[in-house]
Amino acid sequence: MLKVHDSKSFFLYVVLAVAVVCAVNFVSRDLFFRLDLTDNQMYSLSESSQKVVQKIEDRLTMKVYFTDNLPGQYGNNRRYLQDILEEYEAYGDGNIRFEIYQPENDEKLAEEARKYGIQPVQLQVVENDKLEVKRVYMGMVFLYGDSRETIPVIESTTGLEYDVTTQIKKLVDSTKPSIAFLELGEASPEIQNVSAVLRQSYQVRNAKLTRDIPNDVGLLIVSDVQDTIKTEEMDRLKAFVRRGGNLFIAQSRVKGDLREQKGTSIQSNFFDFLGELGLNMKENLVLDEVNSPITITQRAGFLRMNSQVPYPLFPIVQRFGDHLTVSGLEQVRTLFTSEIEVDPTVSPDSTSLMPLLFTSDRSGEMTGYYHLSPIDNPFFKNTKQPGKVIGALNSVTLDSSTSVSQVVLVSDSEFFTDSGGGAFPENFIFVANVVDFLMGDSDLVALRSREITTRPLQVLEDESKTWWKWFNILMPPFLIIAYGLVRWRREMGRARALEERYG
Repeated sequence: MLKVHDSKSFFLYVVLAVAVVCAVNFVSRDLFFRLDLTDNQMYSLSESSQKVVQKIEDRLTMKVYFTDNLPGQYGNNRRYLQDILEEYEAYGDGNIRFEIYQPENDEKLAEEARKYGIQPVQLQVVENDKLEVKRVYMGMVFLYGDSRETIPVIESTTGLEYDVTTQIKKLVDSTKPSIAFLELGEASPEIQNVSAVLRQSYQVRNAKLTRDIPNDVGLLIVSDVQDTIKTEEMDRLKAFVRRGGNLFIAQSRVKGDLREQKGTSIQSNFFDFLGELGLNMKENLVLDEVNSPITITQRAGFLRMNSQVPYPLFPIVQRFGDHLTVSGLEQVRTLFTSEIEVDPTVSPDSTSLMPLLFTSDRSGEMTGYYHLSPIDNPFFKNTKQPGKVIGALNSVTLDSSTSVSQVVLVSDSEFFTDSGGGAFPENFIFVANVVDFLMGDSDLVALRSREITTRPLQVLEDESKTWWKWFNILMPPFLIIAYGLVRWRREMGRARALEERYG
């Protein structure tokens, strides 16, 4: 133990200890680490968020208006938010600061919160053994120069880092790149859900092939082509690809009609164009035992009852390729898909063709006659084939052009529509990932994927089911017998020891 001989040396030790503590705190402000053992590192700021934060060149202020002492998960939300904002501030190199206010007892703060678009919400809480309804604040605002963005209500920690980083990115990147949905024919499909997701980061507009695609459009989203495209319009589409424009295509080879319970092959020169891009499609509909159910109405006597039945023509994708756009995804829902051919003998120039979406190894195909009835359909029994590719990425150079275009094809004509794939929130992550990748902005792709909350149970093969069944049957009695034998051996040993000692 260190001995202090006089007051002077004692004072010196105190000064030295204070200096060491100050130095450690000063260094740890910028050099720190966090041991995060969660599966998706949810309590640590992701590399994508750090890259966005590094782009901040001016003071960014985050004001949090959050009622204190909230019960249950809402109190945890506040603590989690404070923890993660501390990491943003640490990585901000002095350009980020955050402030937390409790406006419920301060009318001036409450008015300030409302001015920023943060309105109080009603929350049921138990106080003094009584159920009460309180008006609470759970929002935050981002101030950067003359601009601001707001998160009005923070109800959950799920996706919170993504929301915060997205707002920061919108402030830092003052100009939004342009993407366009291609309009073909008179009627435009309803794509409000997907458009709303993409408008957070991009200027979304519509485009027609009656005139050239504007030069500021870097990505064209195409879906549900049902007829032949005019020659001059096809020339404009090819001109867009020749100049390096990228395509995100949702197109099946067969149009499924569940009301009429039949499918019709689509005849269009658009499939010849896809062939030029190295993306060939089979004229079929893909079946999969891993699928989305549909609701049917059946008559039972005088009653009409609704029930859900599996529908193999609506595959749920849970197998993905090795690419950034599908990294971390857990599932994507599709309707009436067709198989994409990846055989190099079919597309000899498509060495860059990369499958993205696969059906399960309990798949099949329907060809020729397309009978879509969900009840007692004999075609649904033919699901013994390996997985089919229903989504792919290809890098192409069209004709003699030197510009390389990226093309992503999902073989589902309704993948973007509100009544089709756009009705499933889990699809939005894949759509946003693909658009970010095709637009050359991948900062949020990895972060968006790690915020996925769908955790479907994995379906076991028959052999695995049998193995686990017998394991669960035999293992408990085996453990009990083994424990009994150990206890018996120990008691016998003690008995012999006592016998030897006391004879």
